[in-house]
Amino acid sequence: MPRLPLALLLACLAAAPAAQAQSTSLPPGSQTQEQTPALLVADQVFITPERQLIAEGNVEAYQGEVRLRAQKITFDRESGTLSIEGPIRIDQGGEITILADAAEMDQGLQNGLLRGARMVFEQQVQLASLQMTRVGGRYTQLYKTAVTSCHVCEDGRPPLWQIRAQKVTHDQAERQLYFEGAQFRVLDVPIFYFPALRLPDPTLKRANGFLVPSIRSTSQLGVGVRVPYFFKLGDHRDLTLTPYLSSKTTTLGFRYRQAFRRGRININGAFTRDDILKGEDRGYLFADGIFALKNGYRLGFDIKTVSDDGYLLDYGLPDYDRLRSQIALERTTRDEAFLGRFIHYKSLRDDEVDDESGAQIFDLDYQRRYFPDRIGGELLLGFEGHAHRIDTEEEVVGRDLARATADVAWDRYWILGQGLRTELHLGTSVDGFKFFDDDVNPDNVLRATPRAALTLRYPMTRQEKNGATQYLEPIAQLGWTNVTNSDVPNEESGFVEFDQGDLLRLSRFPAPDVREDGATFVYGLNWARYDPAGWQAYATIGQVFRQYANPNFTKTSGLQGTSSDILLAGQIRMNNGLALTTRGILSGELNFDKAEVRADWFSDRLNFSSTYLWLGRDPQEDRDMAVSEVWFDGGYQVDPNWRALADLRYDIQDSRAVRTGIGAIYKNECLTINISLSRRYTSSTSVEPSTDFGISLSLDGFAVEGASKEYRRSCRKS
Repeated sequence: MPRLPLALLLACLAAAPAAQAQSTSLPPGSQTQEQTPALLVADQVFITPERQLIAEGNVEAYQGEVRLRAQKITFDRESGTLSIEGPIRIDQGGEITILADAAEMDQGLQNGLLRGARMVFEQQVQLASLQMTRVGGRYTQLYKTAVTSCHVCEDGRPPLWQIRAQKVTHDQAERQLYFEGAQFRVLDVPIFYFPALRLPDPTLKRANGFLVPSIRSTSQLGVGVRVPYFFKLGDHRDLTLTPYLSSKTTTLGFRYRQAFRRGRININGAFTRDDILKGEDRGYLFADGIFALKNGYRLGFDIKTVSDDGYLLDYGLPDYDRLRSQIALERTTRDEAFLGRFIHYKSLRDDEVDDESGAQIFDLDYQRRYFPDRIGGELLLGFEGHAHRIDTEEEVVGRDLARATADVAWDRYWILGQGLRTELHLGTSVDGFKFFDDDVNPDNVLRATPRAALTLRYPMTRQEKNGATQYLEPIAQLGWTNVTNSDVPNEESGFVEFDQGDLLRLSRFPAPDVREDGATFVYGLNWARYDPAGWQAYATIGQVFRQYANPNFTKTSGLQGTSSDILLAGQIRMNNGLALTTRGILSGELNFDKAEVRADWFSDRLNFSSTYLWLGRDPQEDRDMAVSEVWFDGGYQVDPNWRALADLRYDIQDSRAVRTGIGAIYKNECLTINISLSRRYTSSTSVEPSTDFGISLSLDGFAVEGASKEYRRSCRKS
């Protein structure tokens, strides 16, 4: 507790005549001029013939962030001691509160004895003792103490958990609690005995020590326990080591974090020896970071590597099927954007060969926009560089590519009579290609692609009698593109997504290695309704007609032939938290080649997200069978303490579950229990079906983030 020189200030009052006062302003002590002025408030303040100064009746003393409240304070000038009669309450900046029945303290409140005392940290952890001693202003010693962060009922029922100790010492400078002869009790039943125990007090945000342990049981690794230990390496960096031990694995996990003045890094990994791959070292390493450089540039990196394809699944880590590592330098301003990055892919799929699917990619993208006064509108200049290398040197399959693209575009719009919006787009691009390990296509290709588009929009609104607003916007576009050289293999645009953002693009391929050619006509219609009751809906329909068909469009893309499939998309959001979103591609035979439906519901007690996906058979996209799957992930608040969780991934096409999981979380003001059970049904050469059970228990209050004040146990009798 910081020095509170109340006695010295009272001594100043003692030199004055006796007085009856409601409020007395106290000057700072003569010994330290920098001390904060204090204020004493009491119903009565007087001096006895024995030269004792007495303040009684709702006594309150203030100095800085410290506030003392008591029923009576007696100051003896000769002994320099304070006798304080309770109930006593000392608040220190909202972090520490001391409650006591009576106290004998020195004039600086640095040393003394408090009887029937309790110490409360941040209204979370409370230490109740028969006697408390203050030593030197730094140490507080409590004898025969009960420690808990649980709600203590007045009917005498024991808290859910508590630590009983013969002696507890609080070191305020180090913010540590030292226990001697401690027992950990659950519902007042002794569970563990600790001759000595050290815990950080809740006001300390970072300290060396054990974190929340967890138990995990899987059909492949058996029953194991994870016990993380946190090392504080300074104010801006730390290390967490997590041994994971079971009968079938010995694993050491780690996490290193460091914050710099202009950036931060985060490194996670593990080293493993187990019975799954006997005699082989296993593990993973994930690292990421970002740094702010001069002139608005940002440098970031994200590295992922793993020893084998099945490691992440075996140890319950993020379920990636491809690992993407990159380092990027970027800068974005109002009129300029720059991005340079290097990317490396590693496949974890059994049906993909690393030499053919792994790739190193380099991208360089620069854009600059201008607003010319003479012609108006916006002028956009851009340059894009791309190169990728496949690990294998096999001809055609291992084809490597280098591409440079320069682009210039001009856009302008006019609002004509009756609100008709007319948009004009003119542009041209020049692409240069260089191919390697390809004996079929030319080594060098140069291509120019001029383009133009005229878009008409006619937005309309209508106000209904109930206050709802409807919005309707018909859209039409005439476009033209001339590709001077189409003798370029499709290397970057294997998968095409036809959605609302692509409807008005002159080329719907994701990369400029392939471009649409010829004249096009697009029609579309946007509709939306906003109701004052709180619900809203929107819908989009559109279709593309083109002069020439492009064989690079797959069937599932919905863009094959000279007329595309009909794009349908919509969403409705209700005022009760329910939202339905759908998107699909409807063919001329009124069949869906691609469809997605998503439902989300968020309320006070229930939240879930569910998605249904349908993808038709398409050998051009390496999909020999149709995909029909449903995902579900949700939770339900059973009562203020219990929350139930569930997730499911089900393959409708094969009539089997891919993954299922259930869980439960119990949380109150002093305890969090997390229980989970999941089953993975899929199998391959690298992973086997497995069942995973996990449980973790956290005693809140001593944790870094502290106990939650949203959960309170009831003291009512059941």
